[in-house]
Amino acid sequence: MSGARAMLQTARGHLGYREGADNQNRFSAAMGRPAESWCADFVAAVAVESGNAGRYPDTASCSVARGWFERRGRLSVYPAIGAQVLFGTPEGPYGPGGEHTGLVLGYTATTITVVAGNTNDDGSANGDGVYRRVYQRRSRYVDSYGYPDFPEGLVAADPAWRDRPGVRYFGRQADESDLPAPLIPRQVVIDGRPYGPGAVGDHITTLGRLLVAAGCSHYAEGPGPVWGPADTESFRQYQLSIGDSGADADGIPGPRQLHRLEADYGDRI
Repeated sequence: MSGARAMLQTARGHLGYREGADNQNRFSAAMGRPAESWCADFVAAVAVESGNAGRYPDTASCSVARGWFERRGRLSVYPAIGAQVLFGTPEGPYGPGGEHTGLVLGYTATTITVVAGNTNDDGSANGDGVYRRVYQRRSRYVDSYGYPDFPEGLVAADPAWRDRPGVRYFGRQADESDLPAPLIPRQVVIDGRPYGPGAVGDHITTLGRLLVAAGCSHYAEGPGPVWGPADTESFRQYQLSIGDSGADADGIPGPRQLHRLEADYGDRI
């Protein structure tokens, strides 16, 4: 399962985690990076762990994360459930949104509730773990929010987004209970062959090999002839890689996507 609920459930599951000496932490290590300031690594690692890789930036830099969302037209000054909130004032040492980051669990007219790594709950400058924090929504320290492209849609407070497909507009208050139901992966039949959860056949193994050739593998082993979660996540990564999003990036092949994958990578397997 992926999407907003999986992202926030996974993040909350790490509440209480504490770093080791000299910033040693599991999240930077999971992303293949050294011990470092790890608030952005926390978001990136949780995205991978929850099946949301590609919906959040893979970076240790809050400034780079801000730019990643901005280039995609998904940066807002209004909160959203599951959004990556970016902290830091323009005059600060790292520029706007460059100082700290976390994930929005909920918001009211005046506050945002955030789960974040490399932070604390005692007001000191040094973060040491994963905590739940409440911030004033209109604080200058709260710079912006990156909106992930969740397959089930987005709950957001931005009035400019209220008429966009898949968006539920909650201007004053929202939390996880307001999220739409997650999309349920389903089987499809393309060229007489089934694809999706539970589909079986040599063509599923072939598809997996194509995804590996495309650099979109989420397989720990295999691929094999039975469609499983790794096939869904691998195909979703391919959909994102060719610029598809929303319902077109749910991990289940469409004819156009499948035929493009076969045409581009069929000679590599």
